[in-house]
Parts: sequence; structure tokens; C-alpha cells
Amino acid sequence: MHPDNWKTLGNTVLINAQKWFYRYHCNSEAPTLLLLHGFPTSSYDWHKVWDDLAEHFTLIAPDFLGFGWSQKPYPYNYSIKQQAKGCQKLLEHIGVSTYHILAHDYGNTVTQELLAQFEEDPSVPTIESIIFLNGGLFPEMHYPRAIQKILAGPIGPFIAPLMTKKRFAKSMRNIFGPAYPPSSADIDAFWSLIKTNQGKRCIPLLLRYMQERKENRERWVPPILTNRIPIRLINGPEDPISGRHLGEYYTQLKPSADVIFLEGVGHYPQIEAPDRVWQAVKAFFSLP
Repeated sequence: MHPDNWKTLGNTVLINAQKWFYRYHCNSEAPTLLLLHGFPTSSYDWHKVWDDLAEHFTLIAPDFLGFGWSQKPYPYNYSIKQQAKGCQKLLEHIGVSTYHILAHDYGNTVTQELLAQFEEDPSVPTIESIIFLNGGLFPEMHYPRAIQKILAGPIGPFIAPLMTKKRFAKSMRNIFGPAYPPSSADIDAFWSLIKTNQGKRCIPLLLRYMQERKENRERWVPPILTNRIPIRLINGPEDPISGRHLGEYYTQLKPSADVIFLEGVGHYPQIEAPDRVWQAVKAFFSLP
């Protein structure tokens, strides 16, 4: 699916005076699955697994504030807590009281905040289960790329406007599995969505999430180790950022952790090997 088609099928809603884009598919009486994308991309990341998921779930896939087709205010104090609150507002707008989560990368961190808020305040929508894809669940096991560190630093606001598609493509190819390199169409789509609404300038502001992971470790890590709800990690082990090393660390911290390694896959399992991700999701939910 081309990004323009994805956009045409989407909706927008104002949350705290900011426009959020989201895709919505209603599957009558089916459970709701909230799809949370990663950095620096958008809800379009889910297009290769959307149809399979849509047969079994009501789907909600937002673009976080500052990403994709959502509003990209600048300057702005982006935070994970704010993104989580935005997701809760979106769920309330649609009328969802209980839901499951499938998350990737940045979306994992938002999910950890959603889980922390749910444990603190039972009046918010109920999380029934979580599936994580690659992402920095444990800040000590998150190995950001050099360019991410630079963009998150003091010279980031000066470097971000100079980013080119060629350099971006090189960075993306370095985090995909060698057997599943991103296509030219993938790169074009990712890049166009980053550039939408002058998005490049927001990247240094959004990258603060890496520091937030460290600051909130004691709030965000314990809930995923207690497993009061079912949790699965589907991991692309070829990912240099949050691959096999992170999955193995999870099982060290919690020997009973449900971790599925998709051999040969890198940082974007849902783009690289969507059929294998779908099979792992289907097994988790015991779907026919």
C-alpha cells in the first residue's frame, strides 16, 4: 500500500488542541488492538500486517504527535507521558474501555508508560495484553546509533535540517536484517513521512525519549517483569539497537519471559518479515 492510500483511509482528532492522525478499523465484537509505531516513522509501519490483523481485531493505529501525518508543533516539549495520555484520549474518543497492544520501538516506551498509568489508575482503559517488537525496554540494553546520539545532543537542532534521504537510507539499511533490506519504496515512504509538516526539525526534540527511558527505568521496567498481564516480545535478533542482546537480557531478568526470536530479522520485524510476525501474533492469541 502506498502512503497516500494509507492517509486517505485515516482520520484525525484534536487532542489537547493538537491534531492526531490515526487509522481505524472496526471489527464488530472483536477485541481492540492498539498499534503503536516506532521512531522516526509512523502508523504506516503496520500496513503489511494490517489485513491479517483486521480479520480478528478492531484496530487503532495513531501517528504520535510529532510523527507522520499528526501535527508537529515546534518548538515543543515532547514527552512519553504526553504521548501515552494522547493514546488514552484517542481510546476514549472511540469508546474503548479494554484493549490489547502491539508496539514497536518508541511505541514500546509509550506502552510502558501506559502500563504504569494503568497500574496506578484503574479508571483508565484496561490493558489486557501486550506484544512488543524490537525496542528499548531496558535502557541499559539499548544501543542507539551514533547519529541518534548526535541528533539528541546540543548540536542536534543544527544537524537535523541537513539530513538527506541518502544518509537516512544508509542508516535504515544498517538496522534491517541482511536478508530483509528495506526496499526503495520503503525508504521513500519513511522519508516522505518524516519530512511531512517540516518534521525533520522535530527529530532532536523527539529523541529526548532516550533520556526519559533512563530517568523512568524504575517506573517502566518493573511492570513488564511482574507480568500481571500476558506479554510477548517478538524480536529481530539482527538488530544492532535492540536485537538479540535485549531479548536474552529479558530472559535473564525473567526466565519465564515469552520471547520469540525471528532469525535473520532486524529492527523492523513488521516490515521485514510481516508473515512471521503475524504467525507469532496469531499463536500468542491462539487464533485459528
